Amino acid sequence: MTCPDGAATPAAGRALIRGRAGAARLVARARGLAGHDDGNALVEFLGAALVLMIPTLYLVLTLGRVQAAAFAAQGAAKDAGRALSIAETADAGLDRARSAVAIALADQGFDDADPATALTIACSAVCLAPGSEIATTVRIDVTFPGLGGGPGAWLPLSIPVSAHVVTPVDEYKEAPR
Repeated sequence: MTCPDGAATPAAGRALIRGRAGAARLVARARGLAGHDDGNALVEFLGAALVLMIPTLYLVLTLGRVQAAAFAAQGAAKDAGRALSIAETADAGLDRARSAVAIALADQGFDDADPATALTIACSAVCLAPGSEIATTVRIDVTFPGLGGGPGAWLPLSIPVSAHVVTPVDEYKEAPR
């Protein structure tokens, strides 16, 4: 029998492993060389779990907030277009559209968003003319959860979310006054 370095080993190497007593000595020697790690696995597992779980939880919270903004923007754009398309006057329609945007945004927890700045309206012709189209766009800036005042002052910590909806005005609607 030869060692990894090529030197010959006497029969003493084989005697070490013979029988159960020899195997027990070999295991005891290997454990002695490994050091005393009793109980460290629990600490390492908890440390690794925290290092992995906290960023994952933050990612889930952020993605949930972005998804809520997408729902809010889509609903607000659709409701604003519908409110404007059935209005009798442009001023009344604009007020209804802003109210619809405010309600849709508040429904998803975006109470601080200003409906007047979030809503953009474009018309294909005269806004309330029968057969025309009203394009409504709602844009919301989603801030990262928990980072409001500190780094948000000098870093762009928001994700823009927008939705665009084109609503037709009924062809048989009475012309605007």
